[in-house]
Amino acid sequence: MRKTGYLHDMRYMLHDTGPYHPEMPERLMAIYDGIKDGGLLEHLTLISASQADLKWIETIHDKGYIRRFEEICLSGHLTFDDQDNGICMETYATAFLAVGGILDTIDMVMEGKIENAFCAVRPPGHHAETNRAMGFCYFNNVAIAARYLQMRWGIKRVGIVDFDVHHGNGTQHIFETDPTVFYYSIHQHPSFAYPGTGREFENGALEGKGFTKNSPVLPGQGDDIYKMLIQKDLIPAFDHFEPEFVLVSTGFDAHEDDEMSDINLSSGGFSWIMETIMQLADQYARGRVISVLEGGYCIPRLPELARNHVGILLNT
Repeated sequence: MRKTGYLHDMRYMLHDTGPYHPEMPERLMAIYDGIKDGGLLEHLTLISASQADLKWIETIHDKGYIRRFEEICLSGHLTFDDQDNGICMETYATAFLAVGGILDTIDMVMEGKIENAFCAVRPPGHHAETNRAMGFCYFNNVAIAARYLQMRWGIKRVGIVDFDVHHGNGTQHIFETDPTVFYYSIHQHPSFAYPGTGREFENGALEGKGFTKNSPVLPGQGDDIYKMLIQKDLIPAFDHFEPEFVLVSTGFDAHEDDEMSDINLSSGGFSWIMETIMQLADQYARGRVISVLEGGYCIPRLPELARNHVGILLNT
């Protein structure tokens, strides 16, 4: 059994997105219940969050944007940059806790206290661009984590795998000219799928050309197409890139029961994806994987998916 961390902090519940919003606090409780009821909690190293140092958030986000985000939250506004981005007065501080908890988790992996981890954080992050909030996301948690790994711990090559059903436009945008971060995303496209980016020909720019890889999936597809594309696109890319550390943008919203997409992944399909990522991490990154929660909005299904996901990290 691997030494696996679990970032869970009740303060993430303070981020109130408003009534009937899909990105609700109950998501985290469903995940916790699934892990606990599955008998996995006793095998995990529980992690609570600390506030991130502003300097790490500034490695990705513009200072003016950060200041504007703080002012909007503290002024009592209920949305930020878009009507879908529900906020409250605690959202700004909670976003700092999300980043801080992930950076604390990175320290624990790099210090050898744990081998990998699942970070159940709110707000999510992969849609956030350097100066714009999008898709329920305010700070790009995984992008900040990648920079932290490089600047604090000297990691030269970071691999990011994003299997949220919505393309991580923010993460791609941030690293599209950077050859030290490989970004891979498998997601629904086209149809109504937000945000409309992530086409096959989007593969980076300038020095980062070839260090972005997108696998768009047509509506109605499921396990077989995901397996085919990951074997065709992700595995050869990581064989060439050889990441030293793997970050995972973990979205459970491609599940067949999730109403936020038209993709029909089964619970077993999600397990296959994570098992494949772990095999690649074992091969190239000494098993160093941090999984960070993004989407996943079917509350009845989240306990099972989280339990399976954490079980794979533990290697139970």
